[in-house]
Formats: sequence, structure tokens, C-alpha cells
Amino acid sequence: MVVLATKVYVEGEARRRALDSLESLVANDLADLDVEFTLGLRDDEFPSVTVTGEDATVARNLLAAEWGAITPHRETGETHVGTLESWDDEGFVLDAGEEVRVPAEELGLGQGSPAQVRKRFGLVQHVPLRFVEAEDGPARLADDERDRLYEWTRGTDRVNVNSATRAEVRATVNRAGHAEDIVTVERLGLLEQSIVCREGTDAPGLLADVGPHLRSELLAVVP
Repeated sequence: MVVLATKVYVEGEARRRALDSLESLVANDLADLDVEFTLGLRDDEFPSVTVTGEDATVARNLLAAEWGAITPHRETGETHVGTLESWDDEGFVLDAGEEVRVPAEELGLGQGSPAQVRKRFGLVQHVPLRFVEAEDGPARLADDERDRLYEWTRGTDRVNVNSATRAEVRATVNRAGHAEDIVTVERLGLLEQSIVCREGTDAPGLLADVGPHLRSELLAVVP
């Protein structure tokens, strides 16, 4: 079994749609392998995938690489994934099956309070973030994660969204009349997406038009 590092925190019909979407994505990930799988949801809202078949080990490794994995024992010095649970003046709190605190000085994302850093980089709640477990000190954001977030601030505008699948965000952008104003909707997690704007598209304006159609947190990233 592998526990995927992306949360299903919506309720009711939205939860059913999210799990259906995840099942389709996992099936697509494993399409070329000789396996069968069943999808479950833990009490802490992390989905679990039980895999059987000749290629089960390969399948579990593939899913862990694609989504990140929640594991009870994390190797120090290795990169792991947690979801952004909360933030305060002291830093970020990630959920990696248990609480992992990344102090403000270990974020490595420039000046400002953790709340200001979060908004500047468009880090909506529950977005998966990679971190490194230290052997004799606090956890830190992984170098690859810092590089990815800095790339967001060097490209075109973005609008980051939570509480919606990629298909739901794409449909909402289309319904709001902005299909031609975006490059793509990039999947950050199952329910966390990044709308990548075309050159010249204003992220705050896009957010204002799309926001009323989504029961989500939306944050603009403006280079």
C-alpha cells in the first residue's frame, strides 16, 4: 500500500468527484503495468492505494514518485512531501502524516513573514510541498521546492487554487470566458491547481473573474 501525499478535504458530492478523478489518474499512471488497485481514504484525509499483481512494487514506486508518499518513518537528509496545513509567525506547519514544522528561517524564500511569503508565492492551504528532514535540527524546504517556487515568480502570472480538481478549474476558466487567456492548468495536488496565464494576462483580474465561481482559496502570483 502507498499513501499519497495529497489530501481529499472536500465533502459530499465534491468528495465523490475528487475520488473519482483520483481513481482515473491512478489508473492512467498504472495503465502499462500488470497490477490491480483499490483506492481508499484514511481518517486523516490522505488517500491510500493498495496494489496487487506482478508489477506491484514498480507501481507503488511510480505512485510515490508521481504524488509523493506519506510514510511513518522518514529518512533524515531525504526529500519528503507534506501538505501545507497552517502558518504563523514562526513558520509553516506541514502535514506529512504527522505535524512537521518548517521554521521561518528554513523556508529560504526571501524576506517577509511566513504569511507574506505564502501569499507572494501563491501557496494555498493544503498544497503539497517538498521538505528535507534534518538529522539534528528543524526541517527545511527542499532545494528543488525553493527552485520551483522562485520559477513561478520569474514567469508569467499565475492564479493558484485549492478545493477543486484540474477538470473543475479548467471548466470554470472556460465558463468565465478566459480560455484564451491561459496556457494551461498545472496540477499541484489532487485539489490544488495553478492556472498559468498567457503573456499579458493579469492574474488579479483573472482571479476576480474566476473566483466567484469556485468555493476555493485563490492566490495570485505576479512576477
